[in-house]
Amino acid sequence: MSRRSSSISTPTVEPSDGLASALERNISALAERRRHEQADASFRDRIAEAISRFAGSITFVVVHALLVAGWIVVNAGLVPGLRPFDPTFVILATVASVEAIFLSTFILISQNRAAALADRRADLDLQISLLSEHEVTHLITLVTEIAQRLGVEEAKNPELQELKRTVAPEAVLERIKDSEEGEPSN
Repeated sequence: MSRRSSSISTPTVEPSDGLASALERNISALAERRRHEQADASFRDRIAEAISRFAGSITFVVVHALLVAGWIVVNAGLVPGLRPFDPTFVILATVASVEAIFLSTFILISQNRAAALADRRADLDLQISLLSEHEVTHLITLVTEIAQRLGVEEAKNPELQELKRTVAPEAVLERIKDSEEGEPSN
């Protein structure tokens, strides 16, 4: 069912000739940035990422299930002609423990890298949001002035005065912190 024939209306409409050029440019820039970040990853990070990716796959689960099942079948003496080499399963437990230690380390390395990239992206988002807020505040001031000169009634809306105030990020962060700590707001 297409969006246009849907009974639910939506403010988003697909452009008839594809995405806006600015959006296409932004998508390309982000894709290029991700390729650059991957290329800049150290050999250690790439190895850790590859191991983490494999460890998080169904192939890894299947291979391990088969290996452990085979190990158990052989060492339980269920395969005629094969002598158990780990009848108490101590070696299996040791191998599994050592593997878990290494896998955990590789996964933590990958998560640390992903967290660092996420922090940089969050910083970019914050900077863009602050710039947008600054621009919107100035636009509200300008449009309100124009509306007042034209005698538009909405220009007298008291909420506009509040919207024209510049937001201080530090004050917002402090208010959020106080709210999380259960302190009453002023």
